[in-house]
Amino acid sequence: MTVRIIKHEIVPDTGSFEVRFSDGTPSRYFYWDDIPSRRLRPEQVDQETAKKQAQEFARSVS
Repeated sequence: MTVRIIKHEIVPDTGSFEVRFSDGTPSRYFYWDDIPSRRLRPEQVDQETAKKQAQEFARSVS
């Protein structure tokens, strides 16, 4: 099984990291926003933290 991390950023300074699996397992998303006042969900963090969370998750499942 291959695991990929894909960065999505349509609006500047906000987006997500998608952990995608090659075997068809549903993807897991880690949302981020670099402007704290714009964060809509409590689980949203800054980009660097979301990237680290996505990498740690990808390592734990592979």
